[in-house]
Amino acid sequence: MIHLDHIDHQLLLALSSHGNSNAGALGRQLGLSQPVAWRRIKRLEKHVITGYRVNLDKEKLGFGVTVFLGIKLATKGRVSLSDFERAVISIPEVQQIQHVLGLYDYRLRIVSKDLSDFERILRRRIMTLPGVGNVEANVLLSEERRLGPLGGYNQILK
Repeated sequence: MIHLDHIDHQLLLALSSHGNSNAGALGRQLGLSQPVAWRRIKRLEKHVITGYRVNLDKEKLGFGVTVFLGIKLATKGRVSLSDFERAVISIPEVQQIQHVLGLYDYRLRIVSKDLSDFERILRRRIMTLPGVGNVEANVLLSEERRLGPLGGYNQILK
């Protein structure tokens, strides 16, 4: 585990809010020179930052509905988890695949144009996957993103 000081925490918070900031801007914001900020960012990228992402506006791209789908595999033991995962990864509307412990084996985040488009995805793509048994759908009504690299991480630091 890497030791993180106050400056490292502040860099992580700044990068999580504005991942496209450069070392010079971050250095000025935190009272560091550009080379020092750059070295610290590189160290964080080596040890704790796994990547940067772009958040897209799903509605403007034509995906107005998000559904969380709980899937219980019907034939545990007969269908390998890797077969199911390999098949579900190939569905472009599936944004996240989470292997979970609990009532369901998998939790999927799916985007679709509308509910009839989701029904088509469910019938033609999801229900034809190897081993799919019980399925439960939850339609996302609203979402609030918690800022910080770990959601409430910035609150932990205060």
